[in-house]
Amino acid sequence: MDFRTVLENLLKRFEKSKVRYALLGGFAMGIWGVPRATVDLDFLVHRDDLDKVHRIMTALGYELDHHTENVSQYASPLKIFGGIDFIHAFRDASLEMLQRAVIKDIYNGAMKVNTLIPEDIIGFKLQAVYNNPSREKIDTADIETMIALHYKNLDRKLLKKYFELFQMEDLYKQLIEGKKN
Repeated sequence: MDFRTVLENLLKRFEKSKVRYALLGGFAMGIWGVPRATVDLDFLVHRDDLDKVHRIMTALGYELDHHTENVSQYASPLKIFGGIDFIHAFRDASLEMLQRAVIKDIYNGAMKVNTLIPEDIIGFKLQAVYNNPSREKIDTADIETMIALHYKNLDRKLLKKYFELFQMEDLYKQLIEGKKN
């Protein structure tokens, strides 16, 4: 996937159409200093903007592969443009994530992208482990690295809420409270 070309095309259109979005997943982790191999792009998008997103994606030649209440997955027939997943923001927690998202420079300042904050990326990682325990090893490693890099600036209250939501209080104690010693 040519991430730069895809992002240039998407971000211009998102801005023009006023799509409320935030980058998440492996690419977002890289923006926050956690290098992570990834083969696609992942966005959180306000559910009310899904029609706009669909028009943008189909205009760019993408095909809708999968759509549920929670997610839409698009793929390009050309490998260079790859796949893009959209998580639908409509619950209070995900709408709050969109509000907390921050603009970050990418490609040495050549572009700017709205990106989830580390705490919300960690929240999605915890959800991934909760929904699919086979992801525990890789996602926990990502969470540990994100916490190590941003420990001093993390909103502990928000993080604790996510760990409690996904019944991982022991992991919270290990990763956050264990660092106090």
